[in-house]
Amino acid sequence: MEDRTKVTIFTSSYRVRGFIELVPGARITDFMAEARDFIAVTNAEVWELQPGGRQVASAPFLNVSRFHIEIILPGH
Repeated sequence: MEDRTKVTIFTSSYRVRGFIELVPGARITDFMAEARDFIAVTNAEVWELQPGGRQVASAPFLNVSRFHIEIILPGH
């Protein structure tokens, strides 16, 4: 059984908001340590990074390269 966890992901150019699937009780740190080249984000919104940046995309499913992730936060 997996739980959806709301996250905000920052890359050098974008802010991605959506959900990742975590095993109940797992930490985002553990998830990232075990992730392959891409992580799946559902109900994803992609925003320009600068303050007041516009939304550039939304999708029910989006793969994000873990090598481009600079920060990942629960919630937000």
